[in-house]
Amino acid sequence: QVQLVESGGGLVQAGGSLRLSCAASGRTFSRNTMGWFRQAPGKEREFIVGISWSGVTTGYAESVKGRFSISRDNAKNTVYLQMNILKPEDTAVYYCAAQSGDEYNYWGQGTQVTVSS
Repeated sequence: QVQLVESGGGLVQAGGSLRLSCAASGRTFSRNTMGWFRQAPGKEREFIVGISWSGVTTGYAESVKGRFSISRDNAKNTVYLQMNILKPEDTAVYYCAAQSGDEYNYWGQGTQVTVSS
């Protein structure tokens, strides 16, 4: 089992920045591929980006390319999502997740990000 706890969400004005953190505990974290997702009201959950245990990133969503950046610190069992040039359409609940096998099976509780115009 992997337990995930997100933090760092909040209210920010358009053009601002936030850094989300996801602290992992439980089974070995460093070997899990991790990912960030988000879900806006009335919309399906959207995959943002993933990062392998070695730090290789995969699949930035077009909507965040050039503005968001994922990283991880295996020594701290933490994965980060740096979000810059935030837009009102980035408003959502942001979730981190850990893969088991090829699926994202472990999820955090989510952290709200609200971007005001």
